[in-house]
Amino acid sequence: MELVMSTVLAGLWTAFQDWFFSLGEQYGVNPLIFGSISVGAIPFFWLSVAWLVRNLRQGRSPFLPVVATSLCVLSAYIYLFIAGENLPLWVYALVIGLIGYSAYSTVTSVRRKVEDDVPAAADTE
Repeated sequence: MELVMSTVLAGLWTAFQDWFFSLGEQYGVNPLIFGSISVGAIPFFWLSVAWLVRNLRQGRSPFLPVVATSLCVLSAYIYLFIAGENLPLWVYALVIGLIGYSAYSTVTSVRRKVEDDVPAAADTE
């Protein structure tokens, strides 16, 4: 039984190594860097999700938590933008969506602040 378990674990370890070292291969980048960024971003992603949930429950702006969560998802692909090739189309779509969301949120926030300041300024005259 112990020999079977040892063989299974060795096979799983080999499969993991093959998967991990193949991560950067299709993009023409160092797989250790790409894989380390991908795996290293996981705890930060979950912290960002928790931050987002907390902000939503407290009625606070979701802008920064959404940006932080998106950056965690994109972190390894930012490395690909700099050093790699053959990026998947979903990465471009996510980047465009993130930029669009950031622009929309900024414009909405500025408009809200301007609208709040206008009545206050009119009252002082």
